[in-house]
Amino acid sequence: MTEWKPSYKRGFAMQAPLAIIGFLLRLLAWWQSLGALLLIANWPYTLLVIVPVNRKLMATELSSAGRETRNLIEHWARLHAVRTALGFAATLIFLWAAVS
Repeated sequence: MTEWKPSYKRGFAMQAPLAIIGFLLRLLAWWQSLGALLLIANWPYTLLVIVPVNRKLMATELSSAGRETRNLIEHWARLHAVRTALGFAATLIFLWAAVS
């Protein structure tokens, strides 16, 4: 006990700041991981959601384009806005992580 008590106090004094620093660094890494996740989320979103719409639009002959085609293009624009928002959010997260 003669050695343990002072050693424990010194160890606690060292470990508490290290735990806080580790937590803060992990928080930073989480934000960076979130940014990477948002960037990669564009791939499956594009393949599963946008590509089918792209194929319909590409298969449409100019001579047969009409109101339905216009609606499909507007739908594509909304889908693309989601993809843009994912990239923008990832960029903001990376910028925040870089300056903090």
